[in-house]
Amino acid sequence: MSVWDDVVGQAAAVNVLRAATQDVGAMTHAWLITGPPGSGRSNAARAFAAALQCEQGGCGHCQACSTVLAGTHADVTVIATEKVTISIEEVRDLIGLAQRSPSQGRWRVIVLEDADRMVERTSNVLLKAIEEPPPRTVWLLCAPSPQDVVVTIRSRCRGVALRIPPVADVAALLVSRDGADPEVADIAARAAQSHIGLARRLARDPQARERRARTLHLAATIRGVGDAVLAAGDLVEVASAESKAATEDRDAAEKAALLHTLGAEAGQTLPPSLRAQVRQLEDDQKRRATRAQRDVLDRSLLDLLSLYRDVLVVQLGAEVDLVNAAQEDDVRRLAADSSPEQTIRRMDAIGEARTRLAGNVAPLLAIEAMTVALRPQG
Repeated sequence: MSVWDDVVGQAAAVNVLRAATQDVGAMTHAWLITGPPGSGRSNAARAFAAALQCEQGGCGHCQACSTVLAGTHADVTVIATEKVTISIEEVRDLIGLAQRSPSQGRWRVIVLEDADRMVERTSNVLLKAIEEPPPRTVWLLCAPSPQDVVVTIRSRCRGVALRIPPVADVAALLVSRDGADPEVADIAARAAQSHIGLARRLARDPQARERRARTLHLAATIRGVGDAVLAAGDLVEVASAESKAATEDRDAAEKAALLHTLGAEAGQTLPPSLRAQVRQLEDDQKRRATRAQRDVLDRSLLDLLSLYRDVLVVQLGAEVDLVNAAQEDDVRRLAADSSPEQTIRRMDAIGEARTRLAGNVAPLLAIEAMTVALRPQG
């Protein structure tokens, strides 16, 4: 057993990180771990943090490894924002924490999983701390690509690039770690396009597989503008419901905990000073809900992209496996009813919708424009 067991399909990156834990000369104070969504950036960062704290370089069973992987080690801090951006206040808190010597471990490790969600001003605040860190502090920044981080920070970090792991490796992980049925694991790994987190969710949640199948089937039902508008509304409605279900209970628990801390009860009129704290919590929860809805919609758009990728594969006669083998009938029907040029235009429309959502365009408007572009032409 090792802390690296869950970092699947990343032998080259693991070798670099493992060497740094064993050779002081290979160690540096700031790292930038990059890779496409689902490549396992956060898994690699947590495994590296555990290996840094472990006397044996990541044995996987000592107290240091166990507490780091469980998220309870006193000297390892992991930040993974659920909001659209990481605030400057959060970064300032991390900088203060970074100045402290480790209390029980070998290093103070700060893992910033969403380094790409810092605006330039926030990144500039972090820059000074990365340039001149205390001797036993290590920063581990994670982002989809080096270009997602400002160049001044990027130039001061040692980069480690991850790749999309092979489908077979992801499926094997689902079987060994989660006890998934091998056939379901293979379908989930292919459908998620080797995105480890999504594959795990699809393997464990039949409703998630059903929602995905429903999203993919929408493409085959769009015949005109009316169908497109209805499909867009359906996609946004499902995303809103899913994101609300994912955050509703947590929001209520957080508000109840805050009111308890303030010595108040639900429904009680609060003085202005306390109302401001409740409003701040509610604002943070709204931002989290906004990101959750965008993430669900973006995941649906990636699913649609995978469908049209399969359509293009069929149209071009490419000898490669379909991502969505379970939807082969829909894939072949769409392939027969359109040309490769039309399929590429549809894929471009989906990519444009993703760009618009990232730019804060109203979700319904962005999705309606996309679904109208998906309808058969002429």
